[in-house]
Amino acid sequence: SRDVVKEVYGLTYSFPKSEIYGLISQIQRSVISIPSNIAEGAGKTSSKDFIRFLEIAYSSSCELETQLILSMDLGFVSSEKFEDVCCKINEIQKMVFGLIQKLKND
Repeated sequence: SRDVVKEVYGLTYSFPKSEIYGLISQIQRSVISIPSNIAEGAGKTSSKDFIRFLEIAYSSSCELETQLILSMDLGFVSSEKFEDVCCKINEIQKMVFGLIQKLKND
């Protein structure tokens, strides 16, 4: 997820400056939230707490995906670049969801 942070930040550098307090800010907050919540949850002492933070990370990835769709709709991101980043986000989602399921079953 750290690699996706770097990639998404790079994407937002080309957005119009008028979006600095709008879409850019939202995108950057949601992408940072993914590894941050995974790390914070890993530092918790109970599986229940870890699961809660993983669920937040998963939700942030869904939010990020939606924001990137909107960015593509607005012409800020090419469909090719969107597909590339979205594939990586989907991989993160699968891994986080799988870890949540494993922790719930343990």
